[in-house]
This record gives sequence, C-alpha cells and structure tokens, in this order.
Amino acid sequence: MTIPLPAEAPGGTALKSAATGLTATVQVPGTSANLGPGFDSLGLAVSLYDTLSVGTLPGGVLEFDLRGEGVEELPRDSSHLVVQAMDLAFARLGYRRPGLRITARNVLPHGRGLGSSASAIVAAITAANALVDAPDRQDTQWVLQLASEMEGHPDNVAPAIFGAVAISWREGGVYFSTKVTPSPEVVPVVAIPDYEVKTELARRLLPATVPHADAAANSGRTALLVHALKDAPELLTAGTRDYLHQDYRTEAMPESGALVAELRAAGHAAFISGAGPTVMALANGEAEALAVVQSIESRSAGKGTPGEKAGGAGVSWRVLRLSVDLEGAKVEVHPGS
Repeated sequence: MTIPLPAEAPGGTALKSAATGLTATVQVPGTSANLGPGFDSLGLAVSLYDTLSVGTLPGGVLEFDLRGEGVEELPRDSSHLVVQAMDLAFARLGYRRPGLRITARNVLPHGRGLGSSASAIVAAITAANALVDAPDRQDTQWVLQLASEMEGHPDNVAPAIFGAVAISWREGGVYFSTKVTPSPEVVPVVAIPDYEVKTELARRLLPATVPHADAAANSGRTALLVHALKDAPELLTAGTRDYLHQDYRTEAMPESGALVAELRAAGHAAFISGAGPTVMALANGEAEALAVVQSIESRSAGKGTPGEKAGGAGVSWRVLRLSVDLEGAKVEVHPGS
C-alpha cells in the first residue's frame, strides 16, 4: 500500500533532523493470520524471529547488511520495505530520515504466510519511533495504526507488536487490537512448503460475496475459537473450521489444501496460515504436537506427498514445532551505528 509522505511536520513546522550515532535493534516474532475463521481479524505470534538493527549516520547514505531468507531478491536501496516504512514513520513523527545502516537477519520465509512483510513493517516503524527524541516518541497504538495502514489490515501486524493472540478491528478509520493470552497447552506446529503464494493472488481468488449461512457459521466458529484458545483447547479443531476463504484459495495451493484436509480428518486443528501456503496446526499439548509432526513427516516420506495425492507435482515440507510468543516486538537503543 502506497501512503504519501508528509512534506512537513505536524503543525506545519519543518521536519526535524534525527540524531546520528544511535542504533535501534528490534526483534519481531513471526505471525499467523486468520487461524481458520478469523479472516483479517485474528492473528497469533509464534517463536520465529526476524531481527532488524538500524544505525543512524550523517547524510542520506543507505548501507545494507542483509542475511537469511530472501536476501537474493531483496533490494538494497530506498525501495526496500524497511526503508519505505521508516521514511513514513519518521515523517509522521516530524523528522526527515537520516543516513541509515540497516542490518537485517531474516528468519521468516517470504511469501509463505508467516508475516514476513508485517514483521519488516513493524520492525521499521518501531525502530524509527525509538530513534527520534524522547518527547516525540509514540505508543504502541500509534505503531499499530501506521503499520496497519501500510499492510492494509491489522491481522498480522497486531500480534507482531503485542504478542500472543491479537483480536483486531477497525472503526472510523482507526485500527484497534486487544490481546488474549492462550492456554499453555496450545502448541503451534507449522509445515512450510518449498513454494510461495503471493498474498495478492490469494486475495484475488476470494469471491465478492458469500452466502449468509456461511457468514453466520463463520461467526460462530470464530467465537468458539477464541474460547478454545484461552480456556478449552480440546475445542480447537471445531473452532478452526473456516467457511470464508480457505476453500476458495486452494486453487493456488492444492498441496497445502490437501494437507489441511488430511490433518483435519485425523482430528487436528489445521488451517492455512495467513494467505498460505504454510499449513499450521494448533495442537492441544505436547503429545498431539508430536503426533502432528510425525504425521506430516510420515506422509512426506511415504509413497507420495499430500500434493501428489491431490494431483500436484509434490512438495517438500519443513516441519517446525513452535511456541506462542507472548511479548511481541522488543526494541533496544544504544550508542553506536
């Protein structure tokens, strides 16, 4: 989403210069949006972390040190998403962007439905907010608003900021979010395939309208899911049933859809993570988490992967047993760039 940069600070004054010689380091968790029925409103923070360090330099120089996921494709100029987000954040705070030394350690896979773009946006805005003068710094609600504007919806950015489970909504052009701490018995397991699905493609597959009965059913499952996450993890499989988006999107990711169907048929709370193609299952305790991991690995190692059973060419899955991140984005500022 393109948002114009303010030409001047709030109140019509000239933009300030941010101090140089400081470094902000931000750690942001990966996220899974929707969790089945909570389309564009629910998100979960998980224990995969991207780390961004931003040092301020004199002049307008940009220096990059990018490592990990996606570094072969990422730009090293002002078109980088981190720079775009920092430009906007600095301007909204009444500052011009200083020179930057950007060091990114990317763990979250790109184009897989684990919130990599949301993580980058949240990290950049949080860093910019930490690098301005203390009286000009804003709270996390401000970060949520700006990050949601850039991302287009709050379902990924909210858990990246606050951690745990985030329930988010928009009213009067303002984004809001509240945090729910899930039961310690809830264990996320992800199966990350070796292919990407662009969020834009996944959204284009959604119909403009859905039957009233599906909308009503989805509302009930979303309410049940919140209860299951917090107090009744034995109801997670029922609570993660979706009627709004997953069935329509399987055209772009038949292998993932097939794996979800097989896991759910075995009684596991599986769904497409965000826009996909990663599959997530919310296990009720460690024993079920182990069973989910073994089920996916045994299917992949058998006569055919879930994708081959669905008529696809087959995929490789990276299976991770994760935990719920309860803290969200964390930032430290120290001298030196």
